[in-house]
Amino acid sequence: MSIDPNLGASIAVTRFGLGGRPGEIDAARADPKGYLKAQIRPSGADQPVGTFQSSAAHFVAVRDYQMQRRQNLKAGLDPVQEAQRQIRATAVPEFLGRAQLACNTDASFRERWTLFWCNHFTIASKNLETAVLVGPFEREAIRPHVFGRFEDLLTASTMHPGMLLYLDQAQSIGPHSEVMSMAGPGLGRFRQSGLNENLAREILELHTLGVGSGYTQADVTEFARALTGWSIQGPGGQQYGRFASAGEPGQFTFREAFHEPGARHLFGKSYNQDGIAQAGAILHDVAGSPATAHHLAVKIARHFVADDPPPALVARLERAYLQSDGRLDQVADALIDAPEAWSPQETKFKTPYEFLVSSFRAVGAAPDDFTKFGPVLTSLGQQPFNASSPKGWAEEAEAWAAPDAIVRRMGWAEAFAQAVAPYNLQPTTIADASLGARLTPPVAQAIAHAESRPEGLAILLMSPEFQRR
Repeated sequence: MSIDPNLGASIAVTRFGLGGRPGEIDAARADPKGYLKAQIRPSGADQPVGTFQSSAAHFVAVRDYQMQRRQNLKAGLDPVQEAQRQIRATAVPEFLGRAQLACNTDASFRERWTLFWCNHFTIASKNLETAVLVGPFEREAIRPHVFGRFEDLLTASTMHPGMLLYLDQAQSIGPHSEVMSMAGPGLGRFRQSGLNENLAREILELHTLGVGSGYTQADVTEFARALTGWSIQGPGGQQYGRFASAGEPGQFTFREAFHEPGARHLFGKSYNQDGIAQAGAILHDVAGSPATAHHLAVKIARHFVADDPPPALVARLERAYLQSDGRLDQVADALIDAPEAWSPQETKFKTPYEFLVSSFRAVGAAPDDFTKFGPVLTSLGQQPFNASSPKGWAEEAEAWAAPDAIVRRMGWAEAFAQAVAPYNLQPTTIADASLGARLTPPVAQAIAHAESRPEGLAILLMSPEFQRR
């Protein structure tokens, strides 16, 4: 399938990438596929620019805060206000840095690919602990592995404190573990925790095999038993008294005393490994499963190409995954080579995050303050770092294209255009640079005949071509 290089450059930048910055479509025109493939690199994704603490440091700070909560109450400090302050000091800079990277990067396919995996392995701000760990989770567990083996990405995300807390794994305890079999003061809270299946279920349902792939509730329970002991080292190593394990505070630790002893039986197979190796062996097998290859291929094709992904594209991505032992750089390469991904038809409707990022990119800018980005996302239904479930943000147009949502987008587009248009390029120039060959004559004419720069830019941002990719 041959494609006009002008249209190919536009598709490379607006569909595979996050929207055209000034000069970007020109840079992609000579070789659109090569332009994208040059953004694939073994070292992984770019990191947001800024001074950010590790997840371990955030975890310890939150636990310290929680230990001080009683003293804060005695001192008359509002615990809700104190928690909000903690979030503003940590999560807000993390999200702003992430948004600035998306708006400024000259490798926006690499960033889009990364954001796909951040959404695939969603954690969200369900409480103070997870609120401050979403950014570090993406930086530490996701970004380094997005072009490596999927098994490594899966393992890193599963072991990260953010995921262990978000899905309530950190204190999951085997029914026949050492802790549960012993009596003594202070052990009652452990027995109340018991076995938690959340992480095991979401790994099988969302992260790997997918719904309808044949696993059973018994498999989920057995996997949850294998995962017992996967936890987080408490501050000072004292959180679990004599059951504390060695390790740095706030980092992953395996607690042998919490682990359910014995072999596990899943998918018609026995896992006889001891300790931490047992769940690791299960992760290895599900990462290599054809069901996982299919599940991931469907999600990638849906994200990049169409809500109803072409079966030929799904098959192509599955094959690349299985033939490369789950190498995500090879899957990305196969996506770029797939003719289905270069269809001139624009079927994907931008999420609020994609809309804001592409708008800033179109004018060659980036938000310099969280208030210019985060609250707008919340008003458009995509609150920063707070997906409503472990499924992550929806991909389908129906989730974002309701009439009231379009009205809210229009209100923001008009305000944004009013703020930036008087100091920037002509709207016709912005339209050519951000959409290239995807800009249709009717929209180009409407922009050219607008009564003012702000009106012309708002017309561009709300045009069907700009809202879709």
